[in-house]
Amino acid sequence: MSAPLDRRKFLKATAAAGAAATALGAAAPAYADTGAAGRSGSDFEFDLDPAERPPLAWFAGRGVGDQAGPRDLPQDRAADRIVRGIRRPRIPRRDFSVTDFGAVGDGVTDDSAAIAAAIGAASRHGGGRVVLPAHRGTGSAAYSTGPIRLYSRIELHVPAGVSVLFSTDPTLYPLVYTRWQGIECYNYSPNVYAFQATDIAITGDGTLDAQASTDNWWAWKTLETPGWNVLQAYADDDVPVDQRIMGQGSYLPPTMIEPYGCERVLLQGVTFLNSPFWHLHPTLSTDVIVEGVTVGPTSGPNTDGCDPESCTRVLIDHCSISAGDDCIAIKSGRNADGRRVNVPCTDLVIQNTAFANGHGGVTIGSEMTGGVAHVYARDLVLSSTELQAGHRLKTNSVRGGYIEDSNVYRVNAPVIGGPALLIDYTYGEGDTGTFYPDVTDISLLYWTVGQATQSWDVIGYTEDHVGTVTLEQFTVTDQTGTNVLEFVDTFDLVDVTINGSPVTSG
Repeated sequence: MSAPLDRRKFLKATAAAGAAATALGAAAPAYADTGAAGRSGSDFEFDLDPAERPPLAWFAGRGVGDQAGPRDLPQDRAADRIVRGIRRPRIPRRDFSVTDFGAVGDGVTDDSAAIAAAIGAASRHGGGRVVLPAHRGTGSAAYSTGPIRLYSRIELHVPAGVSVLFSTDPTLYPLVYTRWQGIECYNYSPNVYAFQATDIAITGDGTLDAQASTDNWWAWKTLETPGWNVLQAYADDDVPVDQRIMGQGSYLPPTMIEPYGCERVLLQGVTFLNSPFWHLHPTLSTDVIVEGVTVGPTSGPNTDGCDPESCTRVLIDHCSISAGDDCIAIKSGRNADGRRVNVPCTDLVIQNTAFANGHGGVTIGSEMTGGVAHVYARDLVLSSTELQAGHRLKTNSVRGGYIEDSNVYRVNAPVIGGPALLIDYTYGEGDTGTFYPDVTDISLLYWTVGQATQSWDVIGYTEDHVGTVTLEQFTVTDQTGTNVLEFVDTFDLVDVTINGSPVTSG
């Protein structure tokens, strides 16, 4: 690998400088944050803590958290430090029921105005919990709505038996400051959006359903190329973000849940279904907790489960994900725009989580230009013939950036439809640029795999090798294909067994 240490030091130094400067950019609109001046004091606030999270019924019987392997690894200690440092939202302890503002919850009536009025009232009072209640007697309700905007110190609470049904009419979705596949622009609002807010949450045992299908948002997949090419040209030509107006005619569908530039975010207990695009997309945010949620199953194009992008301190805990694309994809901006914004995604813990269908279980990239570091994914279940890879890293020489210190360990994988480890330098544009990625310090420890096509498929460039990769205490009972390894500096195998036979490095 050509001068990897010098390049890596440069990338990390510039990423740190970019993060310190905050990267929403001069083009970001200065929205008034009506909840920022909320009432303070212990009489009115509470922390949303793990003791208050709902029962995780899906968790029983999946074996998550029971994987073999020691519990005091150095990786555990590093992960625990990250978890202890994550700050949870503080939201006033008072409720605002949307039915008090005229919401009907019959699945037909448009409750958009009532939901917005309840959020506005809570915000004017310094924050609180906006509740979408079930009907007395039936224990259920369905609230039809357009996009929802959250402000500081607001919790959207969706109890068991309640569904939020989002309109699929694009004309109801205003343009907002967002990222689309790692490039900043103005595009359709996500179904739930927050911008530069603090202390926000979506909680409960209910369901948020974006209702995307091949009859609406998903049909845009075959129409998006011209608009996507325009947006990429905007970024390559350094067009100011406030002039990158997408929306109507561009056919770029919005994400479902997007806190953008926010602090202290909690998504807890809820089921998210049928997103137009990526389901959960915290962006440029700090202290993000995704806890006990279910995403999918869904089969729509680009319907990733959870994609933290350019975030710091993220916890994904006790979740269940089955997606039409990557289950989790860690990102940090794309190509020229990723270098302009230049904020990494760092300090992530993924734990006690089950993955079914998807292109990758724990994925990094491909939008990783700002860099990704310090990923700890532990105590996981991967189980589906439709899961195309276990730990998937995808990049190319147009992306650049770095992936460093990614650790996926104590994994129970009864079946994976592809390789356990996939490091792909040929993704997307392939080797057509001059920004060579740095990928190193990748560890897979204590994996028990029943069936997979490969244990690893790792290929770097002749001029830019993958750095150090370690597999330790790694067993595959039934491997049906042949492993691939090219252009890797250090590939360490420790106590690795494939098809009943030990395998050693070299």
